[in-house]
Amino acid sequence: MNVQEKRRKLAALLEGERCVTAGSVFDPLSARIADDVGFEVGVLGGSVASFVVLGAPDLILLTATELAEQTRRICRASKLPVLIDADHGYGNALNVMRTVEELASAGAAGCSIEDTALPRAFGSATEPTLTSVEEGVGRMRAAVAAGRDSGIAVFGRTSAVAVTNVDDAILRLQAYEKVGVSALFVPYLKTRAQLDQIAAAVR
Repeated sequence: MNVQEKRRKLAALLEGERCVTAGSVFDPLSARIADDVGFEVGVLGGSVASFVVLGAPDLILLTATELAEQTRRICRASKLPVLIDADHGYGNALNVMRTVEELASAGAAGCSIEDTALPRAFGSATEPTLTSVEEGVGRMRAAVAAGRDSGIAVFGRTSAVAVTNVDDAILRLQAYEKVGVSALFVPYLKTRAQLDQIAAAVR
């Protein structure tokens, strides 16, 4: 299965009505195993990538180049469409574009870009903070523009449910939807009511 077929498969899953569980993959062998046991899509999480490549916690020490290299190894060895956690895109809007382009070139079917303020400032509290909505929109717009030619799916991610509240998460997700992200990524949900509230507000 070539990369465009993988991207079409991911797009079809996103358009479908089923709940699909992604298999956690981190190297070529794990991706092959995930495919063999029946997962339809894989995901390379940021914390997993950091541990596999560096043997270190997810403190934004992994570089975009290292992430792209690991992505290439994984995608080359498996038929599985793989979603890559690209954190904040490794900088400003231009960095986001470069990150998306590199991951697309490496064979990723999709990538997520988040609105967390990363890396955290020296001496800052341990609790994460978010960028402004405007900066988040800028990141998403840049990611969508960078992925347009390749067809890589861009997942707009916000941690607002955990950092601020569900209403803020909805505001951010609606803004990211308007600039054309392929899907929305919402971690840290605690209740079905939160999920229903968000689902009612976005497509």
